[in-house]
Amino acid sequence: MQTMAQDYYKTLDVSRTASAEEIQKAHRRLARKYHPDLNPDDKATQNKFKEIQQAYDCLNDPEKRKLYDQFGDQYENVAAGRAAGGAPGGSSFEDIFQGGGPEGFQFGGDLGDLFKQFTGGGGHSRAGRGRSRGPVSGADLSAELTVPFNTAVLGGQATINVRRGSTPENLQVKIPAGVESGKKIRLRGQGEPSPNGGTSGDLLISITVASHPYFKRNCQNLEVRLPVTLGEAAMGAKVDLPTPGGTMSLKIPPGSSSGKRLRVKGQGVRDASGGAGDLFVELQIKLPEQLDDESRQAIERIERLYTEQPRAGLIW
Repeated sequence: MQTMAQDYYKTLDVSRTASAEEIQKAHRRLARKYHPDLNPDDKATQNKFKEIQQAYDCLNDPEKRKLYDQFGDQYENVAAGRAAGGAPGGSSFEDIFQGGGPEGFQFGGDLGDLFKQFTGGGGHSRAGRGRSRGPVSGADLSAELTVPFNTAVLGGQATINVRRGSTPENLQVKIPAGVESGKKIRLRGQGEPSPNGGTSGDLLISITVASHPYFKRNCQNLEVRLPVTLGEAAMGAKVDLPTPGGTMSLKIPPGSSSGKRLRVKGQGVRDASGGAGDLFVELQIKLPEQLDDESRQAIERIERLYTEQPRAGLIW
């Protein structure tokens, strides 16, 4: 039973002109926050959850909300009077109006006028409609999922463990191609079940994309650092390069230096329309950890070929 101190609109933190959709969103948000399963040892929070449910039961029902707006905390008495007939001895309002009451009372005025006299209100309502508790949607659940870099780029399947009530469960999640960290995936009907036969809530999954040892993402483009030998960089070569579309042969131009960037079109991240970014390859010359005298002499001969200082244009 609602108390005088409780304002259903304040309980749900919505305005008195809030739409049905706004009321439902507010209920879902608050139900997640104060759900008893998430606060098993907090009596105050559990009582708050009951107040939220009570407010939602009223404001989510158009007829109840109309009565509440008219009669305030007396709306349940008005609704109960309608359901029971509203007259002593089991007589209905219709019996009284037609002379069927205990004293053969006749009333020729408007039903709304009679309600004004009984309640002091000024509203007009339809009579004869009983109280009904509409189904309440289950609360939404939130979860976090880390997916491999490759799966985030290409799409695929992942498994997530969730707990609904006291039961843990593994769910298969479809990962859309191109998903980024911070995005959310909604699984409809995979949240908390309804307490009274309504629809289940949703499961909202926040995605985090794991890093890759070589590749990184820049919007729809991919970037990779490709180790090459001194000979491959100096004389040119064709090397195998793994890409989202499979392994391809990449041509290294002769005389390439570390840091040189090569562009492979269409091997980036695909978007929802099917278009894809590009793959940018940065060459990194990798020398052997140990060099013999002959190798050092060869490098010294290469050093003498420099006609300009390689860092001459480097400034702060």
